[in-house]
Amino acid sequence: MPDQIKTDCLIVGAGPVGLFAVFELGILGINAEVIDNLDKIGGQCAELYPDKPIYDIPGLPECTGQSLIDNLLKQIKPFKTNFHLNQRVDSIKKIDDQWLAITSTGTEILTPNIFIAGGVGSFEPRKPPIDGINKFENKGLSYSVINKDYYKDKKIVIFGGGDSALDWTVELAKIAKKIILVHRRDEFKAVEHTVNQMRELVKSGKVELLTKYQINNILGDDNVSSVEIKSNEGNLETRDCDEVLIFHGLKMELGPINDWGLNLDEKQISVNTEDFETNLPGIFAIGDISNYPGKLKLILSGFHEAALAAQTAFKRARPNENLVFRYTTSSKDIQEKLGVK
Repeated sequence: MPDQIKTDCLIVGAGPVGLFAVFELGILGINAEVIDNLDKIGGQCAELYPDKPIYDIPGLPECTGQSLIDNLLKQIKPFKTNFHLNQRVDSIKKIDDQWLAITSTGTEILTPNIFIAGGVGSFEPRKPPIDGINKFENKGLSYSVINKDYYKDKKIVIFGGGDSALDWTVELAKIAKKIILVHRRDEFKAVEHTVNQMRELVKSGKVELLTKYQINNILGDDNVSSVEIKSNEGNLETRDCDEVLIFHGLKMELGPINDWGLNLDEKQISVNTEDFETNLPGIFAIGDISNYPGKLKLILSGFHEAALAAQTAFKRARPNENLVFRYTTSSKDIQEKLGVK
């Protein structure tokens, strides 16, 4: 078990609002740890519309989802924030005036403040409707690639036709023993360049492509040994493999947050409008996941919420210190934190 992490604030969600919360906390001298269920930083912006233009960010007439995330990461670079990816907070426990959060990988984080900045919930993989599929998870079945070197010299079957499926087909073809890409249609939703790369690999024999097929079953005892696929005409075939990767997209769920005792309005968390604290002291909800009268689901609204929540988080983390509001344009202390010369 790793050592318990102690921090001034735990931010749940590494999307734009969570990243800006790091900045607002950082300029107050408050450190933060960030956790996200995805395998990369950026939330919806990076996962759902990295190349889609965004027009309503103040001071940026136009940016893409990914460029916004890149700029936010540059903005918080001075704070050297720790990110815990491919994890979610499974449970929380009140200990005096602090919260002990335990993640899906067993990481323990003790903090007086938790910012829930999870957009409309955490991203969960869409799983095929196969009985008993869960028993193969982490035993040859995965929905994301955490360490690509793990797949070296292995026979891999990849299901999907989007960016993730095609990106990993191209990347893992460099090190895998064999790759079979299975998709239910002839058309792919990935970017054209990656599709062309995949087709070149098919021509060279490095990738076997099976279209108009979908997964029907996963076979094996303790670990995956083969997959059963079904054609659109109903014919069944079996392919031996060491690993199965399924990229059928993501769905958004509140997950364990449902069990925290928060006041929920459907899939949103009710907060006050003074500092966006929930009914649980020290737990705040900012961004699309928060709910209050007049709420607008805009990134800029989440930025405002993060700024106000940070003020109260400071008081909880530093109860014996006075909080003096200062502008970044005039405070030498803040400028030093940001590395401004």
